[in-house]
Amino acid sequence: MIILGIDPGVISTGYGVIKIEGGKAGLVDCGVIKIDKKHDLPERLSGIYNGVSGVCQHFKPGAVALEEIFFSKNARTAITVGHTRGAVILAAVHQGIEVFSYTPLQIKQTISGYGRADKSQMQRMVQMTLRLQEVPRPDHAADALAAALCHYYIFRTASKLEHQGSKWGEER
Repeated sequence: MIILGIDPGVISTGYGVIKIEGGKAGLVDCGVIKIDKKHDLPERLSGIYNGVSGVCQHFKPGAVALEEIFFSKNARTAITVGHTRGAVILAAVHQGIEVFSYTPLQIKQTISGYGRADKSQMQRMVQMTLRLQEVPRPDHAADALAAALCHYYIFRTASKLEHQGSKWGEER
């Protein structure tokens, strides 16, 4: 199974691709889709759409894990990131890939066990989980890898629970 994680950003959208083999996650690729800030919003969104579409076509993920918007004090930024999320979702759906969204709290709890983990703690956990020599860079790529890993762990747990549930149902 290949999972694409996305950390949406208007100028720099992070992506992280992991492959699950033998019950272990491994790094395939990570990076950022950079958009020139001189462009207006429609051009930026088009660039993000095209970038995500290209990553999807190249790696053919079975799922896209997307970080939800963390609503901060700056509503304008949150709205713009919402537009970015829309471009990412549309790109994935047009490639026939199912999209899953996770809040920053869900991702932090799933990856580090602590919902208030800071950026360096999260990066270190991603590094350890994927058995990397160094912390993945840039930060947006590391965040995208964390989203992909979060989806893997939640998907794996849900699958096990479904399997056990059907087993328990048969035994009754």
